[in-house]
Amino acid sequence: MKEVPSFQFEINSGYCRVAGCDEVGRGPLCGPVVAAAVMFPAFDIDIPVVIRDSKQLTPIARRTAYDWIINNTIWGIGMCSPAEIDQINILWASMCAMTRAVENMAELPDFCLIDGNRVPAELNGAAIVKGDAKSLSIAAASIIAKETRDNIMRDLAHEFPQYGWDKNAGYPTQSHLQAIDKYGINEHYRKSFRPIKERIKNETADN
Repeated sequence: MKEVPSFQFEINSGYCRVAGCDEVGRGPLCGPVVAAAVMFPAFDIDIPVVIRDSKQLTPIARRTAYDWIINNTIWGIGMCSPAEIDQINILWASMCAMTRAVENMAELPDFCLIDGNRVPAELNGAAIVKGDAKSLSIAAASIIAKETRDNIMRDLAHEFPQYGWDKNAGYPTQSHLQAIDKYGINEHYRKSFRPIKERIKNETADN
């Protein structure tokens, strides 16, 4: 039986203004890492949509939840570009994106619940492993982050249709790797990631 997220962690924090933070996009070979922070106006709010870990929702259910969340909560989005990821590595880029997400909220929280096992140094909060399955605020943030990043990759796919980013979201699928071999890379790729680094190295060696 799948765990159902609740406000228990938010309530147990002892704070009233609690934001959940999550990120998406650590694994792709291209595009930004995107984080979101979501703070509900109250812990007894009526929620007429299903809010779960974004990976557990169908695209339609996720979009429905996304629309409700952005209209009924306080939220922010933060990103780190491929160039930033290459400069500071994906872990610190994820931390940076979550910090930016909180900083971009219209109202700042007093406490943050972070999905994972590490809290960004700039934030007052606690880390929760698999938090997107336990905390409603983190689950909501996972939905905002995924919908935002998927939309970015779909937009980029119009400019670079040969890579299939609208379907693979930048992840290293077989067809995506074959497209990279055929068409090369561009400024949206993370040059520090092994498959891309190896291809750059091979191209340099061939020349």
